[in-house]
This record gives sequence, structure tokens and C-alpha cells, in this order.
Amino acid sequence: MTPPVVDMPVARGVSMSALRRSVTTALASLGEDHLYDVQLVVTELVANVLDHTPGTGRLRVLRSANPCQVVVEVDDASPSAPVYGRSRLGEHRGRGIVVVDNISREWGCRARGEDGKTVFAVVDCTG
Repeated sequence: MTPPVVDMPVARGVSMSALRRSVTTALASLGEDHLYDVQLVVTELVANVLDHTPGTGRLRVLRSANPCQVVVEVDDASPSAPVYGRSRLGEHRGRGIVVVDNISREWGCRARGEDGKTVFAVVDCTG
């Protein structure tokens, strides 16, 4: 397994701009459009942890060269899977996973035993 290019905690009060800067620095050789897609996926998945789970999480970003892809993984302590297109925060929310679905080649959720789950998304960076 490729080591993460970004591996950092997610907690209340985390600076989203600092997360995006870390991603930008780690993926500096990525094309601008692909980098923007990865930043958006990171923002949405981290926001889901902060908005919908009780506690902290961990962000990991992994990059592979062949095929060129970036995997964004976010751990959290909640056993509940993300809900596609609905939010308990109001009718104008709940589109984060829809955005992730539209940007990524695939996304999903893996249980981590009694420690919660990992939500992941794979963003292609070819072309």
C-alpha cells in the first residue's frame, strides 16, 4: 500500500483552508483541474465528519501513478453510513455526497469494527 501524502487529524475547529493547503502542497504536480476535484472531495468528506458525527476523524490522501489516481479517506467514529442527497441540517444541505459521487470514479464506506467507518473516494487524474 502506498503511504499517504497527507495524513492529519480532523477535529472541530480545523481550518479547511489549512487542509486544502496541505493537499495542494502534497499534490503540487497534479494538474489544476484534478487538484481542484481532490480539494472539493476533501472539503466535502471532512465537512461530513464535522457536521454529522460526534467527534474527531482522520484524513488521508493517497496517490498512485499507474493508473494516476488519488484516494481520499476520512475516518470517523460514527457507524452510520453517509446518506446520499439528504441532510438533517436542512433542505439546502445534503449535497456533499452527491458532489463526491459526480467527481469521483467511485466512493464508498467501510466499517472499522467498533471504531466507526472510513468514507473514501477515488479521483482519477489521467488526461
